[in-house]
Amino acid sequence: MTVASAIPTFCQGIQYFGNNLPNFEQYATEAAIKPGHTAISYPNDPNAVYQTLLAADALRYLTLQTTATKASGHPGGFASIADGIAALVMLGYKNILTEVGHHAPGFYSNMFLDRSLEDMGISTVQQMGERFREMHGLLGHLSGQIPGLLNPAGPLGQGQHFAMAGAKLHPGVLFPVTIGDGGLGEPYIMSSFAHFNTAYPTVTNFLPILVWNGYSQEHHSMVSTKTNEEMIHYWQGNGFQEVILVNAKDFDDTNQPGEYVDSTQFSLAKRLAFTQAILEATDKAAKSALGGKLTVLIVKQLKGAGVHKRGAQAHNLYPGDTLEKDYIISALTERALSPEAWALVRTNFERSAGGPASHHVVTEKELPLPELGQLPLTEFEIHGEKKVATTAMGELVVHVGKNDPNFVITNADGNAASGINNINIGLKIVHPTVDEVYFQEPGGQVYEPLSEDACAGLAVGLALFGARTLWCSYESFAINGLPIWQTVTQAMAELRRPTPSTITLFTAGALEQGRNGWTHQRPEIENYFAAMMRNGNIFPLFPCDANSIQACYEWALQTKNKGITITASKSPLPVRTTLKQTRQALQDGGVILHNSEGKKKVVFAVIGDMTLIPVFDAAIHLEDEGIGVKIVSVINPRRLYRPHDVAWETCTEKDSHFLDDEGFENLFGGDALIGVTGGTSAMLEPIMLRSNSKRDTFAWKRGETTASAGEIMAFNGLTAEALSKRAVELLS
Repeated sequence: MTVASAIPTFCQGIQYFGNNLPNFEQYATEAAIKPGHTAISYPNDPNAVYQTLLAADALRYLTLQTTATKASGHPGGFASIADGIAALVMLGYKNILTEVGHHAPGFYSNMFLDRSLEDMGISTVQQMGERFREMHGLLGHLSGQIPGLLNPAGPLGQGQHFAMAGAKLHPGVLFPVTIGDGGLGEPYIMSSFAHFNTAYPTVTNFLPILVWNGYSQEHHSMVSTKTNEEMIHYWQGNGFQEVILVNAKDFDDTNQPGEYVDSTQFSLAKRLAFTQAILEATDKAAKSALGGKLTVLIVKQLKGAGVHKRGAQAHNLYPGDTLEKDYIISALTERALSPEAWALVRTNFERSAGGPASHHVVTEKELPLPELGQLPLTEFEIHGEKKVATTAMGELVVHVGKNDPNFVITNADGNAASGINNINIGLKIVHPTVDEVYFQEPGGQVYEPLSEDACAGLAVGLALFGARTLWCSYESFAINGLPIWQTVTQAMAELRRPTPSTITLFTAGALEQGRNGWTHQRPEIENYFAAMMRNGNIFPLFPCDANSIQACYEWALQTKNKGITITASKSPLPVRTTLKQTRQALQDGGVILHNSEGKKKVVFAVIGDMTLIPVFDAAIHLEDEGIGVKIVSVINPRRLYRPHDVAWETCTEKDSHFLDDEGFENLFGGDALIGVTGGTSAMLEPIMLRSNSKRDTFAWKRGETTASAGEIMAFNGLTAEALSKRAVELLS
């Protein structure tokens, strides 16, 4: 045991130190990354190989001790790729992403070793353990607030979108992304790679690294039975030109059973041989990806290599898996480094790439945005010719794209189907086939894979990395892309830098889709946004006409770190507001469209555009009976909550504006209140919470095949007769 005085300060809290490995004096007298350098000189340098092995052991040790400190977290998956992460760092690559949220403690260990975590006050191993899985600390899965880490990671199948977004925005920079073989079962990983590569064949500077360890969370992975040849062919069949596989079993001199083995059990000579193979393969893969080839690196090694258990049992620590357990102690002492080795690893990691990742990765600074100039707003005449709202917004989208070359609009179901073919005409669909009929060409800015996950993924990935984007979808299908949209909006809420809001346009609402039946009638998606409004940075917008939607998009473009959904019809509808009215409604929550006096007054709070039709018809009936009617179009319902309803204070880009009581009474004060929406009644919650009137809601119930929007509204009880009847009942 080395005397305590030789222990580096950052090692405070390390439970166990070991002796130097054999030949330490030969290969570790000075750091392999020399002063003033950002990487090792070459991957087969014996000093570099030896020190990469030490780095992998350091990562495994920190990952296990940190998780065991809380008897919680996931050490096993990262342990099987620790050699690969160490190799990336030694080769000078730090823009590292992951698809696997369960690798979080390993990624934190990486950021600790290169001193990135010092930016959040974590300077010692003890502090890392104390703040792991604690508020304002190192949360269980990657988020937007950890210095040096580029992407959040939660649901499987998402990380590749961030790698591709980074690669598109930063040519010449490598973006490795680890992908678990458990997550590989998600179909959108490969499909998103394939579509992106077809659309942007020259953007290959992202590098998937398959962590092929044979296990998922609680069982064998679904690809665990593939042979090496089958796995190689699988990636080749999906368009990858360079497939590089390193199999730990090829180096095994301990006769481990099965196809997946633990390299930490090999003799030192074989461990070094395996480490050199990883270094050389990583270097080759990186140069291939940067050189224009779609490349994947596959590392085949048993899950849990070098930690407390193996296989799926290594995945998670449970209560009781503490630092006092014999199997935890055994694993830590096996991986324990000497103080000199810890100091050497720290030196290499902080020199790599020129310094801590928190100071050098691309997401640590704002991406410069070009000026958009004056938006070409068109103010249509109120009560004039009917206009298609989505088409009006499309003209603004074209302007944005023409002024911002990084701007991308994504749509799985096709822009023409959503009334925004003008976007295709102006910006062109990105496609290898030039075709003027379909407005497609290789340089287009409209990205149209058939997967909503791929649409949402690229759009939100680019937004998180600092670019302007727009994700368009049919309201009924968008649910398939929402998990990654939600992941990114949460990351944006806590992000340590400003970035453009992630904006969506959801069209073809349920009321328009009568003849298509219930498959196209799923406005329940609005429940998702209604719940998320309380996050603090989520703003669902419901423009009521072609003027209103332009003002909504104009506002959204000026915001930062928000998730903004714009929901509108693609049908020609009456123009009821001016641009100025919607701009005010974006601040107040809504705008009064109609206000008449009578013996009593009923107020209709209406979400949506098409739903206004039966409400205005109901107003005629009620006014014939001497009842006053106020119709309020609810444009921005988040403004109608009370400040304490919403977690706005915890957002880095705070928006604390809510309509005060006087303003609320001005909009919704009356003798009775009826909330009306073609979607979920949950979106009306802010109004129903604050109103003191007798009140009721009319909302979507269920889809059906119908011949018209009126018929589907009638099926759901959204008729003028039903509305006026209920108003009379409430007033009496």
